[in-house]
Amino acid sequence: MNIRKVQQVITGQATTDGAGVELVRVIGQPALMDLDPFLLLDAFRSDDPDDYIAGFPPHPHRGFETVTYLLNGRMRHQDNAGNEGVIEPGGIQWMTAGKGIVHSEMPEQQDGMLEGFQLWINLPGSHKMTTPSYQEHDAAHIPTESRDDTVIKVISGKTSQGTSGPVSQPLTDPLYLDVSLQPDTAFNEDIAADHNAFLYVIDGELMLEDTSTTQLSLGRDQLAVLGQGDAIALRSGGRATRFLLVSGKPLNEPVARGGPFVMNTQAEIRQAFSDYQRGNF
Repeated sequence: MNIRKVQQVITGQATTDGAGVELVRVIGQPALMDLDPFLLLDAFRSDDPDDYIAGFPPHPHRGFETVTYLLNGRMRHQDNAGNEGVIEPGGIQWMTAGKGIVHSEMPEQQDGMLEGFQLWINLPGSHKMTTPSYQEHDAAHIPTESRDDTVIKVISGKTSQGTSGPVSQPLTDPLYLDVSLQPDTAFNEDIAADHNAFLYVIDGELMLEDTSTTQLSLGRDQLAVLGQGDAIALRSGGRATRFLLVSGKPLNEPVARGGPFVMNTQAEIRQAFSDYQRGNF
């Protein structure tokens, strides 16, 4: 095994999005603009309704996929393709915006904790104008794998022990795991050697090595960009720890951004704005 080391540690930046939702931007900020094929990672966690109640009213997307994973609370999705559903704790919504979609994500609660993530995954240029599609899977349909003092929720991809998530996307072949470890527990997992990968600590502490082979402690709400290799080896600290392990196949294509659109060229971004303004989504 060629064990991946921590290449960079990122702390998210507080920001607002939608109609004023308070969140932390981890990927998509100056310290880490992207990690091909991942364009953005936002984390939100609050029990103050003023931080989230305004939600994300109708807005357009083109050229990539949005993945919303909810840990606590309820969020209703609607789009102009006729899709509608409510994400509940442990549920996932995977939307392929493709050539263009207008959707909204609004909290279905007046108080209590709302916690989760939104991840943007790029599409290759040959598929940016594909027909939009939508998948939703509740917690009961996300497979769970148990290994001694470890529990793994498999959202997409396949673990080294053969558990597969409900979402398959061969274009970027994403692995998306939600891993819970008991205190002082070792965790080892294979990662495709040609993937880019990161860890995000939801709670607790992870111990692993950086590229200089120094033992590193990674804490709550920190993201670690992993270097090259085909496996990961780490250990939890002195208390229960939960983290995301995400990897994907890089596209190695130019990235042109324009607000809610991600294409390969600025001309394509201008066309996206024109199409949206003309009602062609």
